[in-house]
Amino acid sequence: MRRSAVLAAALSVLTAGATQAQTADNDARVRSVLRQAPVIDGHNDLPWALREDYGNDPRRVDLATDLHGSTKLHTDIPRLRAGGVGGQFWSVYVPASLTPLEATRATFEQIDTVRRIAAAYPDVFTITTTAAEGEAAMRAGRIASFIGIEGGYSIADSMGLLREFHQAGVRYMTLTHSTTTSWADSATDAPKWGGLNPFGEEVVREMNRLGMMVDLSHVSEETMLDAMRVSEAPVIFSHSSARAVTDHPRNVPDAVLRLMPEDGGVVMVTFVPGFINAADGEWVKALTAEAERLGVSPNAPTPELEAWVAAHPRPKATIDNVVAHIQHVREVAGVDHVGLGGDFDGVGRLPEGIEGVDAYPRILSALMDAGWTEADIAKLTSGNILRVMRAVEAVAAAKSDEPPSLARLEPAA
Repeated sequence: MRRSAVLAAALSVLTAGATQAQTADNDARVRSVLRQAPVIDGHNDLPWALREDYGNDPRRVDLATDLHGSTKLHTDIPRLRAGGVGGQFWSVYVPASLTPLEATRATFEQIDTVRRIAAAYPDVFTITTTAAEGEAAMRAGRIASFIGIEGGYSIADSMGLLREFHQAGVRYMTLTHSTTTSWADSATDAPKWGGLNPFGEEVVREMNRLGMMVDLSHVSEETMLDAMRVSEAPVIFSHSSARAVTDHPRNVPDAVLRLMPEDGGVVMVTFVPGFINAADGEWVKALTAEAERLGVSPNAPTPELEAWVAAHPRPKATIDNVVAHIQHVREVAGVDHVGLGGDFDGVGRLPEGIEGVDAYPRILSALMDAGWTEADIAKLTSGNILRVMRAVEAVAAAKSDEPPSLARLEPAA
């Protein structure tokens, strides 16, 4: 063998060894951080997945076993533990297609589902409503279980129902979902109000008084700006990524990211392939167009549509895409304003390397490769969202003497 070839082979071995050593070191550092600052994820749709596929019964599937490969679920207790998840905001999602009163009923039923999950595994999950309760649960080795409403239509334009949801344990509300409501514009529907209308502003103020976080995932940029202007407490994005990296309306534009330091809030980066990988989003658009041309649903494959998919393989999102979004939010908003909100069990497809809730250490190790310190990681995993929760609770405490809002939505002229 020529000397140059020998040197190249030796260098390759040394490089591979160094890479393996770096990976092992990162893994150990990640595990050390997660013991002190477990992940608090901003958005998981397990309650809806149980409703859809398991008769709304947490006991019909054994969440105490690793379900990877045996079910469609992204979430189970072994994978939560492997992922270093110490706190979870369970989404009590219901479809925007429901009437307001149907949505209200289904949302209360979803809250009941979360409570039944906790009751089925009382040694694992603890229902929590404050930062202090969450921290206490995590210190005890439990998974703190918070509740968030995904879609303001669930309050049926009623401040009374908003208060009842808070009484039931809800600690954030996403102001819209996929459609514009009677008081707030959605990111993925035609605008109607130019952001929030006056009743929508009152909803935000009442959420401040109650101590319910204002979640701006799913809302239009104008609604984001209106809510941040009106809210006296920091806002959150429970599951959104960076629009400058992937131009999708569900992502947060830089103009809003630049306001986060003043607002004090947190953007919890999500892993939805179409939100983090532009090629995947374009593929979805092309599939939808082809389905329309064929006169079929994109969700009900026909031989013709399957042939199109075979001829047009779907691009793959990766952990690198997720890292790029986290990095961008940090660069524009700052390390104090970024978190994690995977949207597990709310999507049918995930990036490569992120098959379930056990993926967090792999993401965090990749960030350490990019230069993140242990202190940075601790802010990302739970420090930032806990700080926001405490700030929201402080605003509510300062408003404890204020009377409940009696605002009503004025009927359309």
